Amino acid sequence: MIHQFYPQVPHTYRYELNKDMQLAAAHFIPAAAAGKCANVHGHTYVINVTIAGDELDDTGFLVDFKMIKELVHDRFDHSLLNDDEAFADTPDSDSETFPTTEVVARTIWQSIQKELDTRFNQPRCLQVIVRETPTSYVVYRAKEGDFTS
Repeated sequence: MIHQFYPQVPHTYRYELNKDMQLAAAHFIPAAAAGKCANVHGHTYVINVTIAGDELDDTGFLVDFKMIKELVHDRFDHSLLNDDEAFADTPDSDSETFPTTEVVARTIWQSIQKELDTRFNQPRCLQVIVRETPTSYVVYRAKEGDFTS
């Protein structure tokens, strides 16, 4: 994996953790406006997650890197994203559930933040970057109102 520098998130937390992952997955965008992307195709996604907080847990971690890998890599690697419940094509689905890079980034954030909300030290997922190709990526940053605590 090529190590890259990512856009920084301004914050005042004591600790910032970044986790890079690479995974292979396929998807399609079930909309005529998607052009060729309406066909099943795959990517080697490069994902970066930024988590920050002020307090460490009982083990001395902000969060364990393993937890992030389990929530993201184990869920999506070598999958057809459209088969995941978050992107299921149902009669009431809309463009907000198609597995575009933007929606994948938001879904990863939601999954991670949901787990972080259960932790007493209350870390926050500040940013998720999903690189779909070497030249195309999306940054998802939650707004203050998106956090439950």
